[in-house]
Amino acid sequence: MQTQESLEEARRVLRANDRGGFTIPTAGLYPFQWLWDAGFTALGWMRFDEPRAWAELETLFLGQWENGMLPHIVFHRPEETYFPGPERWGVTRTPPTSAITQPPVVATFVRSMLEQAQDQALAEAKARSLYPRILAYHRWFKRERDPENTGLVTVLHPWETGADNSPAWDEALARVEVDPALPPYTRRDTAHVDPSQRPRQAEYDRFLTLLEVYKRAGFDQLRLLRECPFRVASLLIDCVLHRANRDLLWLSERLGFGHEAEIAGWLKASQRGIEGLWDEEAGLYFNRDLVTGEPIRVGVSASFLPLYAGTASPERARRLLDTLEGWAQRVRYLVPSTDPHSPRFEPQRYWRGPVWAVVNYLIALGLAEYGYPEAALRIRRDTLELVQKSGFSEYFHPLTGAGLGGSSFSWTAAIYLVWSQSPSASGWV
Repeated sequence: MQTQESLEEARRVLRANDRGGFTIPTAGLYPFQWLWDAGFTALGWMRFDEPRAWAELETLFLGQWENGMLPHIVFHRPEETYFPGPERWGVTRTPPTSAITQPPVVATFVRSMLEQAQDQALAEAKARSLYPRILAYHRWFKRERDPENTGLVTVLHPWETGADNSPAWDEALARVEVDPALPPYTRRDTAHVDPSQRPRQAEYDRFLTLLEVYKRAGFDQLRLLRECPFRVASLLIDCVLHRANRDLLWLSERLGFGHEAEIAGWLKASQRGIEGLWDEEAGLYFNRDLVTGEPIRVGVSASFLPLYAGTASPERARRLLDTLEGWAQRVRYLVPSTDPHSPRFEPQRYWRGPVWAVVNYLIALGLAEYGYPEAALRIRRDTLELVQKSGFSEYFHPLTGAGLGGSSFSWTAAIYLVWSQSPSASGWV
């Protein structure tokens, strides 16, 4: 596809996936509204329909819980093509939702949308309306996922990380004993996508066992911090939250809410927590197993996200770039979701190797902000080339560029819109 043709197709993808106030990731495979998908999708809508972009986030917050938690799925209307649906989650609220969260991109993207809006009056009104709800969400993270102020959020399910079957979770997930009374189920994802591109069955059994653990605990987060067999610190969650808190602080100042001191305290703790994940020998940040307290020594694309968070020192940023350049010697397209030197690297299986446009966007933004525009542009060009080669796929093969997973995918279309219509690094958000 040529660039103009691709831009028109990207807009068509968002319109086709629009369900009236919320955008599904793709028909069939993902027929509801997902949290971090909604954030990226809103950025795409901003390129050609600002009111619709703000509606995406407003609709997402219809699913917010009374305690502030923003769930990773909002089931706005019944659909039969996805499992596990609302009946399996057992959440009694309207609209039905899941009971876990996802990388909290919203505050950062609200700031971006406010800064780039053509209609500033509309943008400020929408940002002002969303701010208290975002603040409640971030307070939930601090109160119920980091009650001891370690600076690292405890993640209780691989789905929360966004990187469901990452090899970073292999050992922690293997400790989850499959519930012998696990209710029977039929996966729907492998009816839409080749099983070689999806998580394995053994992983799914454990994903659903953890869901039952959640239900037995009555979704009590502090109880789960003690009892859940899967507990990790995820760079995707922690770095996205740190950046989001930076931008929430900016919004507080800009809109006059006065919460700067509270948010600054969160930032001080998470700066310390994230930098504690650095491994000098590897030249990477590693996720951490919070059950054993040990680093999870497998490089993943999220290992570069302290650049996006802005926590890394200039020296560590340079080491990260060196590491990324080493990865680039093993693949055609950056950034693979798993270190291509690792024996766990699987170039077509979901989060075990493929390239994801949305993570590329975060990494490239961090590189640009640390003064490495050439590396950022390499990632941007690779992403645009992948789309022009293979369409708006969910993810891509890092060696061949083949499109993988779902097709006509909203967040890939959104990133294409953002990057194709932004001529310089300064316009990437």
